[in-house]
Amino acid sequence: MKLCVVGTGYVGLVTGTCLAEMGNDVTCVDIDAEKIRLLNSGIMPIYEPGLDELVRANTTEGRLSFTTDLATAVQESQACFIAVGTPQGEDGSADLNAVFAVGKAIGQAMTTKPTGYKAIVTKSTVPVGTAEKLQAIVAEQTTQPFSVVSNPEFLKQGDAVDDCLKPDRVIVGTVPNDQAAIDLMRELYSPYLRTGNPIIMMDIRSAEMTKYVANAFLATKISFINEMSQLCDGLGADIAQVQVGISTDRRIGGQFLYPGLGYGGSCFPKDVKALIRTADEHHCPASIIRSVDTVNQRQRSLFLDKIMHFFGGSVAGKTIAFWGLAFKPRTDDLREAPSVTLAEGLIASGARVQAFDPKAMEAARQHYLGETITYCASAYDAVKNADALVLVTEWNEFRRPDFEKVKALMKTPVLFDGRNQYDPDRMAERGFHYLSVGRPVLSPCNGNPAEVATVQPSEKTLAAV
Repeated sequence: MKLCVVGTGYVGLVTGTCLAEMGNDVTCVDIDAEKIRLLNSGIMPIYEPGLDELVRANTTEGRLSFTTDLATAVQESQACFIAVGTPQGEDGSADLNAVFAVGKAIGQAMTTKPTGYKAIVTKSTVPVGTAEKLQAIVAEQTTQPFSVVSNPEFLKQGDAVDDCLKPDRVIVGTVPNDQAAIDLMRELYSPYLRTGNPIIMMDIRSAEMTKYVANAFLATKISFINEMSQLCDGLGADIAQVQVGISTDRRIGGQFLYPGLGYGGSCFPKDVKALIRTADEHHCPASIIRSVDTVNQRQRSLFLDKIMHFFGGSVAGKTIAFWGLAFKPRTDDLREAPSVTLAEGLIASGARVQAFDPKAMEAARQHYLGETITYCASAYDAVKNADALVLVTEWNEFRRPDFEKVKALMKTPVLFDGRNQYDPDRMAERGFHYLSVGRPVLSPCNGNPAEVATVQPSEKTLAAV
């Protein structure tokens, strides 16, 4: 099938590449000529495991190409996927200007050179009702036959290629009884679903809503376990043990129930806020999802409070090492990353931050933290002469470091584990002051087995829970 994908950001590039991998002829379109030049040279604008190999293979085979010529790409395609950004506006709503501009351009291209029926498929995450507006915009530009289809993506950064090639399910929203669109989408996705995972057909509004509800529910699980970790901090309980105790219940499960620094990235924060905005517009209180957003922001503030509390309320003149900057492993994305919140808070309080991340340092330098922090060549360089180490992102290479070397390099052996990655007893035995999320604080005890250090939560922490 001949396809075009408009937008070569994270969703568009992964989607277009994986569609080509399944044997389709795919043209990816972007208005950024420099990005297209780099892609045609084999240079990836994002880091995603396995993506660069697939791009090279499919461009070599002639199934995948990149261009700025939207009109020709549309005219030569049976289906046109819209995968442009929908950034969050100041009021929390999704900015749909790019989506509608692409819809208008597609309609104009269809009129300039009529080539028959086309499906216009939204991959971008858009609020409920967007497809109807897009339908009207395209219809103003052309009398050629077309359908608007909602086909939301469910890609996890770091695992997006597998998610795209082996989806749990494919959601397709169409106008009722639009058999042309239904048949086209079934034909397109049938090779993906040989394992029996379903193509779920539904109306367009329900498909648009499914994307938001899925992300909101996963974000809810994260904020729930983080709020319980706050309560454990106040009560002296261990959230890690609690998590095991609840996740073995098959009704609950363990996915997304790991306490930490909260969710980040391009999807959960934006989609939660957009859903809140939609609820406001329809006079729905949406109390749970509002709390999800509040707890997520609070989690980072409380961890920053924990660092400040350890140093007696002031980090002025302290050097703090960060392991990890990306919002999660296996990506270079810093959008809504906890590292940015923590670094900015520490720097504003007079600390110096030196950091290492396997993939995200260039993104941090160019777009988020600039030169406000020091970028180090390795994890061990980052801890040199540091007063404390903060594990921010749980990259695999941070799982089993040489802690004797780390301790020798640091000014003081203090570790704030924002991902509960390490065993508290072992860290105390190694001579570290170890503070994590929702677990008792352990301190070294003159070379003897660790003892629990009594650290009273601040009034601010108790008020939060």
